[in-house]
Amino acid sequence: MALYGALFLALLVGAHAELPGCKIRVTSKALELVKQEGLRFLEQELETITIPDLRGKEGHFYYNISEKVYEFLSTFITSGMRFLLNQQICPVLYHAGTVLLNSLLDTIPVRSSVDDLVGIDYSLMKDPVASTSNLDMDFRGAFFPLTEKNWSLPNRAVEPQLQEEERMVYVSFSEFFFDSAMESYFRAGALQLSLVGDKVPHDLDMLLRASYFGSIVLMSPAVIDSPLKLELRVLAPPRCTIKPAGTTISVTASVTIALVPPDQPEVQLSSMTMDARLSAKMALRGKALRTQLDLRRFRIYSNQSALESLALIPLQAPLKTLLQIGVMPMLNERTWRGVQIPLPEGINFVREVVTNHAGFLTIGADLHFAKGLREVIEKNRSVDVKASTAPPPSTAAV
Repeated sequence: MALYGALFLALLVGAHAELPGCKIRVTSKALELVKQEGLRFLEQELETITIPDLRGKEGHFYYNISEKVYEFLSTFITSGMRFLLNQQICPVLYHAGTVLLNSLLDTIPVRSSVDDLVGIDYSLMKDPVASTSNLDMDFRGAFFPLTEKNWSLPNRAVEPQLQEEERMVYVSFSEFFFDSAMESYFRAGALQLSLVGDKVPHDLDMLLRASYFGSIVLMSPAVIDSPLKLELRVLAPPRCTIKPAGTTISVTASVTIALVPPDQPEVQLSSMTMDARLSAKMALRGKALRTQLDLRRFRIYSNQSALESLALIPLQAPLKTLLQIGVMPMLNERTWRGVQIPLPEGINFVREVVTNHAGFLTIGADLHFAKGLREVIEKNRSVDVKASTAPPPSTAAV
């Protein structure tokens, strides 16, 4: 019975274990590149070592060796002299390697802000798994509103997989990664848009007034010529669907049309629901995952009746044009800025290739050292020095 109880407990824990939203595979090709860069760094460190001339006596052998002839006379150096050299060189190599590793790891963002509204959590979910050819890492890969840092979206998506080995690095994202981003922006109140007066395109303003002329003409003169308001508000967090054929995002929003007379309550003309489907293309540029959105499907319908939905058909094309010309560029300006991938400072992705699967996508890329390791380390040292020398925050009452 104890065996069955332990098995049941293990299955229960496994069923509730949180899945990663992002996985990264570092292949042997990348490790070789980092190794070469590390050796270059160590060579630079060795160039800074100054070993004084050695003079002394070993039995009947007198020696006076300068630094430039150490290598030439290495076969004649006794074990005692080698010990003296190791005392000076080995600690430097060990220190240089330790500094190299720690400096690279310190530059990897774990939990950071994406913008003024949303942050991202790249916490490592378990120890990296190393094989003879790869190093695999599981990251939480979850966005969160900065005003709700303890909020967490349950991950019910398919677990991303890593199988390829041809490129230096592979990054895999599940639908959860993108869903958590969209839900975070939804909770932060960012998925809404209001256009009033001159902000509404002139042609669309005229079309909307003509469409609701029957309602407008019955209003008071002070209201008839008042500015028009068009408001779009996403009703629920958008959802991402990843299939081998591509990535789509489904959005449902309310569209409210109203007149806004000065110093008076607004007068609603119509309220409708909009269903839209966007295609999304992902790319890695530098260290950022960027997204390009395109409006594919769009329809509006009335919340009141099927008859009113038929009356909205003439508005379908101009509202879709408004989204394509006025809304999509604003969305793409933000999504193309991208979100940073957990990669050490000074290393960028190049020559990426995107592959869609059922429920997740992978991006394979090679690595490029945009900065030398010495530059990265010295930058981190300067940041640490500034932090250590900064005055303590004032405790005086305000």
